[in-house]
This record gives sequence, structure tokens and C-alpha cells, in this order.
Amino acid sequence: MKIYGALSCLFLATMSALPAMGKDRPAIVLVHGAWETATVWSEVAAGLKRDGYKVHTIELPGRPGNELPIQKVTFDGYREAVSSAIAHENEPVVLVGHSFGGFVISAEAEAQPKRIKTLVYVAAYLPQDGQSLLGLATTDPGSKAGAALVIQKEKGLAAIKYDSRGGLFANDAPAEVAGAVAIGIVDEPLAPLATPVHLSKEKFGSVDKVYIHTARDQVVSPPFQAAMVKATPVRLELSVDTGHTPFITNPPALIAAIGKAAD
Repeated sequence: MKIYGALSCLFLATMSALPAMGKDRPAIVLVHGAWETATVWSEVAAGLKRDGYKVHTIELPGRPGNELPIQKVTFDGYREAVSSAIAHENEPVVLVGHSFGGFVISAEAEAQPKRIKTLVYVAAYLPQDGQSLLGLATTDPGSKAGAALVIQKEKGLAAIKYDSRGGLFANDAPAEVAGAVAIGIVDEPLAPLATPVHLSKEKFGSVDKVYIHTARDQVVSPPFQAAMVKATPVRLELSVDTGHTPFITNPPALIAAIGKAAD
């Protein structure tokens, strides 16, 4: 009996040290930003799953993996992709948006505020009512993205100059990692970037928010991140010492930060 009791205590202690199962934690939905695909979340998604979370990664329309003719790609379609991913979740979810993904998760919060536990902005745009990505981004004096942006109106695309990609998106990474980031960047449908988001205090304003700052960011500058949070206060602010793509250059730090935000 003493041995049985000792084994029981050991079992309980071991179980208490393990991550909670997914059913005990909110589902986490990862939404990539402009010029990205869902593959950017691979390491973060795997880490969050190891920690006991159920994870959805969204492939926004109009890029490899979710192809759609450019003329049919809309901002509403981006939001609807998120809605579809959470449609079968019984409990409120955590929406994580990177960069332009901040617009997408904000729009989903306006549409379905009761379906969302927390909005997590990772180096993301935190918009106010009536703002568009192109409008808001041009007010960031510390961003280096403008010089690398190429608008192709005739094609309905926005592109990033190839020789600027690695240094802009992964300035904190070794050259070979920055090179891989450059290869992975895709052209972005233009229409969603120019579409204003409509937000209200009653809906979007009622949803819990967390901001994860990126201390060495050259796309969404750290001072601009701080200014957006000042304009739209959040419950919790966290920071990772990376450039714009922490899911590539420091996944463990981002996994830990998202975990804090989610719980």
C-alpha cells in the first residue's frame, strides 16, 4: 500500500507538470501578414501544440496554398477565412495576427466579438475605425518598408523589392536565414491593403487585447507600435528582441509570449 501510495503521488506530480490538454486551453488561430504565407508559423504552431494548445494556421486567399484570381481577392475574404477556421470551435478562441494580420483579426473581432477570447498583435498594425493598411503604414516615420514597396496597379499587386527583403524582414538573422526569408516572400494582392476596416467600441472595443512588440523591427517601427497601443490600449504588453519576423528568428521567445497572452 505504501508503494501504491508513493506511485500515485508520483503520477499526480508528473501529470501536474505536463502541459494542459488542448480541451483545457483556448484554441489559437495564427494569421499571417502581407507578403507571407501560413508556412511562416510552422515552428510556432508546432511549439504551441506541444504546450497543449489546439492550433489553426490560416492561409489567406490569393497566394500559394489558397489560390484565387487577384480580382476576386478582398479584405472581406481574408476575414471570412478566419471565420471559417473558428466556425466549429465551441469556446472563444485566441486570434494571433502578424503585421497586416492585425487588420484581419480586428475585423473578425468586430464581426464576432463573443467568439474571441483574446486578440494578440505580433509586430502588428492595431488599427482604428476607418483606417487601411496603406493609409496607416505611411504614417510610420521609422519604417523602412516604404522604400522597398513596389505598387503594380495594372496587376493589382504590391511587391517588395527582392534585394531589400531579407534585411527588412529579418534584420536580426544570419545572412542565410535572411536569404531564406527573402525567397519565401510573395507578392500581395493590393485591394485588401487599401480597404478600410470598420470597428466599433461596442464590438471590437469589448474584446481583450495583447500586444507583442518586436524591439528591432524595421517594418513596423518600435515607436510606431507603442503609439498604436497608446491609441488603442491593451491588457498586456510583451516584447521579443527581434526584427519583424520572430516566428523565424526566435520561435521559442514568440511561443512563450503567445502562451502568456493566451492564458
